[in-house]
Amino acid sequence: MRTPRNEGDLDCSPAQAGAQLPDADEGTGLLPAQETGPQRTCILTRRTADKAELIRLVLGPDGQVHPDVRARAPGRGAWIGVSKAELETALAKGKLRGALARAFKTQAVEVSPDLPERIEQALARGALDRLGMEARSGTLVNGSDRIEQAARAGKVHLLLYASDAGSDGRRRLDQAWRVGGAEELGHRHGLEIPATRTILSMALGRENVVHAALTDRGAAARVLEALTRWRAFIVGHAGLGRGDDAAGHASADDE
Repeated sequence: MRTPRNEGDLDCSPAQAGAQLPDADEGTGLLPAQETGPQRTCILTRRTADKAELIRLVLGPDGQVHPDVRARAPGRGAWIGVSKAELETALAKGKLRGALARAFKTQAVEVSPDLPERIEQALARGALDRLGMEARSGTLVNGSDRIEQAARAGKVHLLLYASDAGSDGRRRLDQAWRVGGAEELGHRHGLEIPATRTILSMALGRENVVHAALTDRGAAARVLEALTRWRAFIVGHAGLGRGDDAAGHASADDE
């Protein structure tokens, strides 16, 4: 079995849902190595990465900048690869607007103050919608006993917890997953979803979902990609500390 890869729109942010973020090192060993794919460059940091790791922004006819987290909107796009906190700083200092103006080759650029929040909500919707689709397709199971049985049998490709899941339940399922070969998949423990059980239950259309597991390798890869992008934007995986003049360069795509 191979290590799943990570991808990535409920109408409330994780903070509004009362979610707690994991410790910064909790995700270590959970983020899979990216396969080489189309590369894009962050307009703020100049970091070049697989486009699945970055977030696309598009310019509307009215000059407003909108998030396009699925990277499907037509027209010219600009890419960012920073955390929410870093984006808020760049927005407050005017660096984001300047970088976007250069990327879009126009000064008619309007950036709403709530852009970081809108990006977070779009990433959350993408990840939770993906979980809902996998639940409906039968590749996601929930319920501690069912997950433990599947994990010990080596049928779990990705183990997930709501942010308010208890530590005892996490440890028990982590142990069951390790028995079933979690480390062969490149994991030491399950991945925390930055949403409470209430939000997770609404997304899956099921009652009191605290833990969930993906029993299909492809489904695990799709979910992991969406969750990794969401978590990375909240927690941060790249900084702006590459020189203040880095924002002076622009990079956009033509589609």
